[in-house]
Formats: sequence, C-alpha cells, structure tokens
Amino acid sequence: MSMKSSYNNIIYFLAIIFLFGCESSSTSSLVNNDNNGSNGGGNTNNSDLPAGFSNFISEYTDVYISGDYVIVETAGVPNHASPYWGAGHPNYIAPHSGMTVNPNSISEQNFKFYIPLNPSVSSAVSSTPLGPIGVSISGVPFFNQYAGPNNQPLDNEIPSFDNYYGHPQQTGQYHYHWEPTYLTFNNSSSMLIGYSLDGFPIYGPTEQATGQFPSDLDELNGHSHSTNEYNDGTYHYHATADSPYLIGGFKGNYGSLNGGGYFTN
Repeated sequence: MSMKSSYNNIIYFLAIIFLFGCESSSTSSLVNNDNNGSNGGGNTNNSDLPAGFSNFISEYTDVYISGDYVIVETAGVPNHASPYWGAGHPNYIAPHSGMTVNPNSISEQNFKFYIPLNPSVSSAVSSTPLGPIGVSISGVPFFNQYAGPNNQPLDNEIPSFDNYYGHPQQTGQYHYHWEPTYLTFNNSSSMLIGYSLDGFPIYGPTEQATGQFPSDLDELNGHSHSTNEYNDGTYHYHATADSPYLIGGFKGNYGSLNGGGYFTN
C-alpha cells in the first residue's frame, strides 16, 4: 500500500469518528432538553396531565408531572387585591366595612405540592391537618375548617377574612378556608377551583350540569359523577357555605408515602 493511500485512509477514518461523535453529542443534548422540559416549571400544556390541571393559572403556578405525582410549584400569593398586601403595595386595598385585619402580611412562599397523578379512594378517611390541605388553581393553599389545634372553631377568624375570604397566618402564608370567591365570582360558581392533596378535584358550590347546589354530598363535601374536566366521572369535593366549607377529610390516599403532601423550600 502506498504512503498516499495510507494517508487517505487515515483521514477518512478520522472523519468517520468525528461525524459519529457529533451525532452522539447532538442526541445527548436533545435527550437532556426533553428531560428538562418534562420536569421543569410552566409545563401546563403537558399532554399527559389530567385535564383539570390545565385550569391552573400559569402566571402564578408551574405544573408538571414527576413520577406518580403532578407537581404544583407556587409562591402562594393571591392574584387579587387585599388589605394584607400592606399600604403602598400596588394590590393593597382598604379593609371592607366590619373587617378585623389580623397583624400578619402576605409574603411569598416556596410551595411544592405533590398531587397524586392517579388518585384512589382509601379504605379509611384521613383527617385533614393544620396548614395546606390542597391548592387552588391560582396557587393559593386551602386550609381546613379549623382555626388551630384541637379543632378550634373558625368563628373568631372569620372577621379577618378579606373580600375574597382569604387571610395570611403568622409566617405570611395567605390561604383560603372557604370558597375562593375571586375565582368563582369572576368565572363560575361551578368551576374547578383546585385540588385536594389526595388528588381529587375541588369545585365551586354549584353543579356544572345544572347550576344548582348538590343535594347528595357526603360528610366530606364530596360525591362522584362526570364533570367537564372528567367525562368518565370522578370523586370530587364542593365548596359549601357550612362547615367543613371545602373538604371534611381526605377521601383518597394521602401522605408522604402513599400519595399527597407538600413542602416549602
């Protein structure tokens, strides 16, 4: 074999290595981008998400799937005016007549809610804890029907609710114990307002099909039938004017090991 022929073969061999090296690098880069897209924020258009999660307001929440959960990341601040923003804030509004403003102020949080992707009914109802029991489509947490430990009644806190039935607790976590009326008054009283930490949806006080108040709710404020978001039917809760107001307990599996939960960074 001539020296010239050997030289040409070496050049050809190196070109082949370089070509495959670039293809491998490009493929690796595309895979990484896809992974980032499936687990990063702002993926409310993810086609694998259950239909109801497209209702989350993308300006205030990041919603995506991770394993067996739908993750909802949010700062937990309301998308409306409130006295609890504090004077000088663009969203500040003066207290309404008869309101007793509590000493707390709204502050941004770092919520990361884990909502079961495929909720299932538990063999036993679980009591709701103090703190977040679910999350609204605006990213504001839902709290239960109690004001404190040992099932303290909410009566003394109700005067501190702003126009939209929310207020902050001591660390600035703004939350709703009742129907989030800023959502339902501006949209529909039958709309999907959020999700419980057991993965089941929570709707406003009326039925989508009839516009009437449901008459067959169980003790948890729930029942099962089809909705606009769940054509095949699902268990779901409704906001009510009487206690437990949102949900009276977790119908579905809930907890750090068997579905549900949240943490703040």
